Amino acid sequence: MQQARDHGGGVDAALARWGGARSDWIDLSTGINPVPYPVGRVSDMAWTALPDAGAEARLIAAARTFWRVPEGVEIVAAPGASAIIAALPGLWRLGRVDVPGPTYNEHEAAFRAGGWEIGPGGEARVIVHPNNPDGRLWSADALTAPRMVIDESFCDVAPGHSLVGAAGPGRIVLKSFGKFWGLAGLRLGFAIGAPEEMARLRARLGPWAVSGLALEIGARALEDRAWAEATRQRLAADAARLDGLMAAHGVLVGGTDLFRLYEVVDAAAFQDRLGRAHVLSRIFPYSDHWLRLGLPGPEGWARLEAVL
Repeated sequence: MQQARDHGGGVDAALARWGGARSDWIDLSTGINPVPYPVGRVSDMAWTALPDAGAEARLIAAARTFWRVPEGVEIVAAPGASAIIAALPGLWRLGRVDVPGPTYNEHEAAFRAGGWEIGPGGEARVIVHPNNPDGRLWSADALTAPRMVIDESFCDVAPGHSLVGAAGPGRIVLKSFGKFWGLAGLRLGFAIGAPEEMARLRARLGPWAVSGLALEIGARALEDRAWAEATRQRLAADAARLDGLMAAHGVLVGGTDLFRLYEVVDAAAFQDRLGRAHVLSRIFPYSDHWLRLGLPGPEGWARLEAVL
């Protein structure tokens, strides 16, 4: 049996270790916006009919406008960015892929499972921009391989740094919907790239890959530019607030306005102290000192401050 890879969001495991009910917990182990987009009413057709071409076209048009996608490249919607990550290695001829780390571990796992060799200097390269967990921002100078994957799952808090303008033959940009809009359970993600590669990706995903609910809600949210701008301002203020609370406990290493990475004396002990108070954090198997915290929702700040 394949061993589960390390990820945030393990509330069930936290319950088994520290007890309590799910409603007792504040989950700060992910980088998901804790104040999600207000979905509102969804049409009956989104629930009952197969997803139609018109709904998908509206979603793609909204995505093209929101991310300022250049002409000549196409957008493919998928049931989450993870589905795209799993499919990407099969789009190109086998070779060697560079995945600079530490970073989001599903990229290396997907290429390894697809038969690729992992290491620098190969035919392909993956960069996570901004990087997870340290928030490193890359520049166009990093696009050094003939085949590039640019994972911008957390870039909606910093749209001015997006490399979407570089999308094209051999350069695929990924976008996640769940994190910035706080609707990870909707399962919606996007790939942006050259028409030929997007056609191969679409064939791998199969028909009706995105639910009617995701098509409708995703389009509505992407069209709501005022909500996005207000959300960026709130997230930036909340990230600064979290830094202030953690100033006495650790040194800021990096992160984004959706999660912060701190260096602490003993990350496992810090996680345990928070866990006993039913606050879930994230630590990493490759560092004894890195602690990552997402942002609490409005109701969670007082509890977090009391724990710290």
